[in-house]
Amino acid sequence: MKDFEVLALATKQERILISHDVGTMPSHFRRFGEEGDRSSGVFLIPQSLDIGVVIEELLLIWLVSDAAEWNDRLEWLPL
Repeated sequence: MKDFEVLALATKQERILISHDVGTMPSHFRRFGEEGDRSSGVFLIPQSLDIGVVIEELLLIWLVSDAAEWNDRLEWLPL
């Protein structure tokens, strides 16, 4: 799927998108918002990041925040 389609599907399913696509996703996310579309949020994770760190970061986010706090936000992990 193309980035724009993935963003739309994640939003439709009310899911935060987690992606390794650090190359094209930021610009598509920006365009998605500029066109008036809402997003459930996106976390960008470089593939070089240790999987243990990724799991710890996502678990911490899940424990201390509400999904709605991430609406229309694009964040890089680690935070």
